[in-house]
Amino acid sequence: MSKILVIDDEKSIRNTLKEILEYEKYKVEVAENGIEGLDAIKKSSFDVVLCDIKMPEMDGIEVLDKVFEITSELPVIMISGHGNIDTAVEAIKKGAYDFIEKPLDLNRLLITIKNALDHSELITETKVLKRKVNKTFEIVGESEAIQKVKDIIDRVAPTDARVLITGPNGTGKELVARWLHEKSNRAHAPFIEVNCAAIPSELIESELFGHEKGAFTSAIKMRKGKFEQANGGSIFLDEIGDMSLSAQAKVLRALQENKISRVGSDKDINVNVRVIAATNKDLKQEIEQKNFREDLYHRLSVILIQVPPLNKRKEDIPLLADYFINQICAEMGLPKKEIEEPALKELQNYQWTGNIRELRNVIERLLILCPQKITKKEVEMYVQPLGT
Repeated sequence: MSKILVIDDEKSIRNTLKEILEYEKYKVEVAENGIEGLDAIKKSSFDVVLCDIKMPEMDGIEVLDKVFEITSELPVIMISGHGNIDTAVEAIKKGAYDFIEKPLDLNRLLITIKNALDHSELITETKVLKRKVNKTFEIVGESEAIQKVKDIIDRVAPTDARVLITGPNGTGKELVARWLHEKSNRAHAPFIEVNCAAIPSELIESELFGHEKGAFTSAIKMRKGKFEQANGGSIFLDEIGDMSLSAQAKVLRALQENKISRVGSDKDINVNVRVIAATNKDLKQEIEQKNFREDLYHRLSVILIQVPPLNKRKEDIPLLADYFINQICAEMGLPKKEIEEPALKELQNYQWTGNIRELRNVIERLLILCPQKITKKEVEMYVQPLGT
């Protein structure tokens, strides 16, 4: 049930609003002046505040300022029998959700309250989603190897330097790319991912640079490519070692000139994109085998970040295990299970060929199959995929 605070020095108005809003199934508290209202806001949480402007001791505009010192997210609807355009404009400029004149139009008041509640819910949902996203992309670990990666991210992120991230599959190269973007001056702009290994070689150019209508048989309309979509932000070229040589040539031009052209067009399009690339391949070996352009390699590798395999940072396994237990239990609605110290030691002794990704899968398997605590015996039983 939504909770509303009514601040008004007129007893009849307070009581009338309380009666109407309670009839509409809202929980209502009242305050006869601004000081009393602010005290109520400090002691309890409200979803909406209705505040009169003309009050003794402290007027509504001053109350509005004080409310935002306590919380910046509480919708405040100003009400006044002495309303004029200047007062309304001042209230809105200071952050009031809306301004309603007395005598109050009941329908308008109820609609405004509903809209304010919807707005408040949207803000809350957005914050929850952002927390979830940031939690999902957290880099967990305190080992020297992972601390070195974090330090490089902190130093490199604020620049526009291109970064090449290397490391085996499952080590968290995408996390590094995301944090480079999140800690950069481009964090407000798009972060566009492209898995170069997942796109057929004949479609990679269209995917990266877009195409014009009629450029090929299935091009029934113009389409922007990933570089255009990432304009102003960052593009993450994952598994770039699997990109075709023809696409590499076009990427090289985009890096050299900050220009692209769509498939089927000769027109140049200016782009402002930070390129972050990643691969699990040895690109120097790929260059020797004529599978990767050396000039592109040098363009991409202004900064090199080597993400260590899990076997090189086993001291981080207890932290990672606890992180995954909390994350998976929250996602699946499971009660949190304790993992015993010998079980953690057993996880540290295991050879992790699939790295962080494999560890997460194992933790999920243990949470599902273990009845209560996760013990050493259960780790020995379930660490390998079932049936092996």
